[in-house]
Amino acid sequence: MSPVTRDIVTEILEWRGVTIHIGYEAAWHGDSWAHLELHVRHPEDAPLPVTDTGYRSHFLPRESVEDAGGPAAYVMAWLDEAAECKAWRAGELARRQLSLF
Repeated sequence: MSPVTRDIVTEILEWRGVTIHIGYEAAWHGDSWAHLELHVRHPEDAPLPVTDTGYRSHFLPRESVEDAGGPAAYVMAWLDEAAECKAWRAGELARRQLSLF
């Protein structure tokens, strides 16, 4: 049996002061499903509106990424949309405030 060859594209994205490493596999178990992995690089383990831990694995239709213009464009739009959530905006404001305790 021959080894499986995986084609994973990597990109770096800066979003609101957070550096994110994106891994993208366009053909995950066939041609219709893709896999995205997000890893926050700096500041380490910073939350994102799609993950509190700084890591996210996400499976989605390949055409969604292609229609968005590629992995970085898809992730940017995904983060921007998720950041509109009331809870994220409140948390972002709280993280910017200095705490006395």
